[in-house]
Amino acid sequence: MSSRVAVPARTLKPRAQAAKPKSRALKRVKPKNLAIFTRQLSVMIDAGLPLVQCLELLQKEEPNPNMAAAIEAVRQEIEAGASLADALAKRSEAFDTLYTNMVAAGEAGGILDVILQRLSTFIEKEVKLKSQVRSAMIYPSAVLSIAAIVVVVILWKVVPTFTMLFEGMGASLPLPTRVVVALSNGLIYALPFLVGGFFGAGYMLRRYYATTKGRLKVDNTLLKMPLIGKILRKVAVARFCRTLGTLLSSGVPLLDGLDITSKTAGNAVIENAVKHVRARIERGETIAAPLRNTGVFPPMVSQMIGAGESTGALDTMLNKIAEFYEEEVDVAVAGLLTILEPVLIAFLGVVVGGIVISMYMPLFDLISRMSSH
Repeated sequence: MSSRVAVPARTLKPRAQAAKPKSRALKRVKPKNLAIFTRQLSVMIDAGLPLVQCLELLQKEEPNPNMAAAIEAVRQEIEAGASLADALAKRSEAFDTLYTNMVAAGEAGGILDVILQRLSTFIEKEVKLKSQVRSAMIYPSAVLSIAAIVVVVILWKVVPTFTMLFEGMGASLPLPTRVVVALSNGLIYALPFLVGGFFGAGYMLRRYYATTKGRLKVDNTLLKMPLIGKILRKVAVARFCRTLGTLLSSGVPLLDGLDITSKTAGNAVIENAVKHVRARIERGETIAAPLRNTGVFPPMVSQMIGAGESTGALDTMLNKIAEFYEEEVDVAVAGLLTILEPVLIAFLGVVVGGIVISMYMPLFDLISRMSSH
C-alpha cells in the first residue's frame, strides 16, 4: 500500500508552543528507540493512517522523553507545511543524514512505508553489530578491571599487615616477597599519580581522537590490532555494505549513497576509502576496481560487488555481503570470547596467586626453621 504523507486540515498551533520541546530534544536518541519508532511508524502508514496522526499517537506512547520531544517537534514542523524529510533533517540529534535521505527517497517514490521498514531493519542490525563488538570488549575489560582492583586492595591493605608481622618475627625476606613489599610501599605514594595519569591519558586520547589526524591514526591502529582488529574490519565491511545496499534499494543514487555511507562509516580509514571510491566513480570508473585498490576491503567484497554491478543487482549483492559478514562477526566474537576466557582467568590466577605465595614464603621458611629446632 502506498504511504500517505499528505497533511490533513488541522488548526496550526502557535510558534511559541512549537518551540517548547526543543531544549530536551537536543539530547541524542538511542538507536534502539529510533528502530522501534521507525517500525511502528511504517506499520501505521501502511495501515492508512495520516502521517500527523501517526506521529501524534507515537509521541504519546513513547517512553523515552528525548525521542518523544523529537517526534513532537517533527509533527509540528509537518503541521506548519514541511515535508517529513525536511522536518526530520531539523532534528539531527535523532535522525541522521542516512535516515532523512532515505525518507526523502520514500516520499518521492510514494513508498514511505516500505522505506521505513527497511530503515528499521537496518537500524536493528546496526544495534546488533555494535552490541557484538561491545560484548567482545566488555568481558576482557571487566576481568582486567577486577584484577587491578584486587591487586590494589592486596597491596594496600593485606601486604602491610604481613610486612609488620615479618618485621616483628625478624624473618628474612626472599626476593619475590621483597618485590611485593616494595610495590606495596610505592603504591601508597604512587596511587594518586596513577589515578591522575589514567584520567589524564584518557582525556588526552579523546582530544587527540577529535583531530582528523588523530582519528585516522587511532582507527588505523584499531584495525591492525590482533584478534579485535579482524572483528572491527568485518564490522566495518558489514556496515558499509548494509548502509549502501539499503540506500540503493531505496532509490538513492550511487554517488549520494557513497557520500552518506562515508559519513556514517564510524571509522576514518573506511571513510577515506569510500571517499576515494566515490571520486573515482565520478571520473567514470566502476565501483569494483577502486574499491579493490583501496586495500581496505577484502578481495571477495570487491569481486562480489563487481558481479552485482555487472548484473544490475548491486543493492541485492551488497545486502548479501552484509549478511555474510554479520554472520562472520557472530562467529569471530564467539571465538574471541572462547580464547580470552581461559587466558584472562589464568592471568588473574598468576597475578593474585603470585602475590599470595610470595607473602607466605617467609612463613614457610620460619616454620621449617622452627621444626628443625
